[in-house]
Amino acid sequence: MPEDAPVNIGAMLRTPCRAERRVLGIQTKLHSWAKADVGRRFDDLYNLVADPAFLVTAWTRVRENRGSRTAGVDGRTARSITESAGGVEGFLEGLRTQLKARTFRPVPTRRRAIPKGKGKVRYLGLPAVADRVVQACLKQVLEPILETDFSSSSYGFRPGRRAQDAIEDIRHSAHLGYEWVFEGDIASCFDEISHTALMDRLRKRVGDKRVLALVKSFLKAGVLGEDGIGRDTLAGTPQGGILSPLLANLALTVLDDYFDTRWMAHGSEAGRRRYRRRGGATYRLVRYADDFVILVYGCREHAEAQWEEVGDVLSEVGLRLAVEKTRVVHIDEGFDFLGFRIQRHRQWGSDRRFVYLYPSAESMAKVRRKVKAASDKRVTNQSASVTMNRLSALTRGWCLYFRHGASAAAYQDLRDFLWRRTWIWLQKKHPKKGRKWIVERYYRPGWWPSAGAEKLFDPGSMKIERHRYRGNKIPTPWSHATAPVMA
Repeated sequence: MPEDAPVNIGAMLRTPCRAERRVLGIQTKLHSWAKADVGRRFDDLYNLVADPAFLVTAWTRVRENRGSRTAGVDGRTARSITESAGGVEGFLEGLRTQLKARTFRPVPTRRRAIPKGKGKVRYLGLPAVADRVVQACLKQVLEPILETDFSSSSYGFRPGRRAQDAIEDIRHSAHLGYEWVFEGDIASCFDEISHTALMDRLRKRVGDKRVLALVKSFLKAGVLGEDGIGRDTLAGTPQGGILSPLLANLALTVLDDYFDTRWMAHGSEAGRRRYRRRGGATYRLVRYADDFVILVYGCREHAEAQWEEVGDVLSEVGLRLAVEKTRVVHIDEGFDFLGFRIQRHRQWGSDRRFVYLYPSAESMAKVRRKVKAASDKRVTNQSASVTMNRLSALTRGWCLYFRHGASAAAYQDLRDFLWRRTWIWLQKKHPKKGRKWIVERYYRPGWWPSAGAEKLFDPGSMKIERHRYRGNKIPTPWSHATAPVMA
């Protein structure tokens, strides 16, 4: 399979670009073979998991992730491994030896509760560094194969796909007449996925029992709670693990496949129109991880019927709908999805109606809270340039995410709020200085604050650009082949 024989880990560490080229070349072949034969089961994948190039590339991705600074139950971080006696090479060589001898066993994931708002918490898993590296290897091997079977309606945690693609898919479908929206949410998705159902879906593509056993060992590794008590994992995927999003997407293909089958049952758009004229309805699913919407070309009764249908489909993989977050709305009422407010209304100054995208009220409130926390009076001990840099980073990222919507008014509101918070912070930082002194030092030239070479980012300067609808013509890193767009 490889173009050249694998070399030792030390050589790969010294030439990481060579390791990446090797991995990409093998992934491209796997992707091509999986796409050419939709029924093919891959029987010899385990050696790739222990391949030096895959281990080095996996280590690089683990080390570059911010989570590498946080230790798992073994107390080791990426930095501590780098500074250890054997260094990275010794660590990876030991890991490879365990994998080849099939003696590698993942340790329980350290579980931490993260405040979620409204008094709720979500649990984040912190695997050991060794487990993260092996999971990254597994993902590099499995993802090119599984991607060929994933639906174009799925956008979350997939290479080359973005939240904006999902949003534009919704806008595109609403423009075509899909006006009723079943806004769904899955309860405790990552905690309740059936291991049996998940492994059954994985076996459709993977015949290598060594790989299957390794994946299952991560599913059954258990968790160590903040109370120091270990617990078995009877369901769910390893949260916080690199492999978790891929496994969750694999489980949720049960929902994608159901709606893709219903879509293709009518054959063509002409067939779907004839079916609707006879009183039927057609459906478009747009899913981002465990958040999804079903767009219905029909009436409210057709949308309401999805409660039972979707519930039955999800039960196949041990999942259920979150009743409090699931509802049926009309596109004219609007709904929130992935931080956006999506609503159709009349264009100002005309009688035409369009589907508009705005930052949701919750998104606006969240960025305001972050700005307020970063400009709190308790952080007046840091320099003005540091504070402005931090404020610029968080507001620029927020504006970039929403730049494809009708966000001009939201940007102006954020601009005004940012200016006021910065002014208040500067007054707190210099309590003995007057307003004139602050203006002369931080507001010259112009009235927008800066500290030396550090100028505060101006949300009003963000250019709004329409995100192009790409349908399912979204290339992967391994292939640029496209499938026909469902529209």
